[in-house]
Amino acid sequence: MIITSRSLLGSVAIGLFTVPAMAQEITINSFGGAYEEAHRACVIDPFEAATGAKVNIVTAYSADAFAQIRAQKDAPQFDVIHFSGGQEIVGASEGLLQPIDPELVPNLADVYDFAKTGIANGEGPAYQIAAVGLVYAADKMPEAPTKWADLLNPEYSDRLVLTDISNGYGMIGMLMLNQISGGTLENIQPGLDAVAKLLEQGAIVVSKSPEIQQEFAQNDAWIAPYASDYAYTLQAAGLDVKFVQGEEGTPASFITANLVAGRDNVELASKFIDMELSPEAQACFSEALRYTPTNAKTVLADDVAASVVYGPDATAGLMRFDPVAIEANRSAWVEAWGKTIAR
Repeated sequence: MIITSRSLLGSVAIGLFTVPAMAQEITINSFGGAYEEAHRACVIDPFEAATGAKVNIVTAYSADAFAQIRAQKDAPQFDVIHFSGGQEIVGASEGLLQPIDPELVPNLADVYDFAKTGIANGEGPAYQIAAVGLVYAADKMPEAPTKWADLLNPEYSDRLVLTDISNGYGMIGMLMLNQISGGTLENIQPGLDAVAKLLEQGAIVVSKSPEIQQEFAQNDAWIAPYASDYAYTLQAAGLDVKFVQGEEGTPASFITANLVAGRDNVELASKFIDMELSPEAQACFSEALRYTPTNAKTVLADDVAASVVYGPDATAGLMRFDPVAIEANRSAWVEAWGKTIAR
């Protein structure tokens, strides 16, 4: 059976789980815009219908959400916190997060191992993956790209769109360029040199996702290192673009769901995370926004599966740059990046 958002509400409402009557309200963060709309449709509304509980939503992106739980350590306001930048690693090390009890989150058993490696440390599991690869204009590229090294082809440089590293996907793309150029997280100079050369050859840098759409739609862009979910946004806007994983590997942003320490609603909050990990919710998210599911039992419609990194073979190519190293070096990297693109 293909599970979609249309079937999700009915499936949970018949009793996927029950919760005690004493704790009927939780507070979570979501990321606003289309993401929050999908979050409501795929998880929040069905959860409220199934449990009778109220979910309070605070729109807060990862860095702001992390700053809030740090500031609220002695009196936390969130029950479930979502991150896309690896903040769960630092949060767990600082005691801000509570380890998940697998007995309260049975869907955790079906989550790919790579998406739950930090569970024992108190980190929450990834319930979605945003894979970063090559987004390209299928109707304009002379031939489809297959590897990250294709970004360095001088024939494409004046049709190449890079994204500023203040953007999470832009950071991942730069680090992948650095890796294929011989760099490491201890030395990003090879990546900066590669970017400088590409800019000299006509590549451009944009700051925000909508600018990528503008470049593809109006300014004859051919290729950009970016995420699979945004490739779908471009397709939905009528552009003939495709997404491909580079042969060298597929770096990704892991979107995690975490329990906040010091709260009384642990069981209800755990059930919320369990729904986020369910095949039904993950199929709904994939259909709505083209995120990669992390539950191995998720079944996607063919058209959805074709546009995400899906299944054990494809997800085996996913990789994650160390979020702690990124955060520790962010200021220095941003400064070096700024000098590079200013040239």
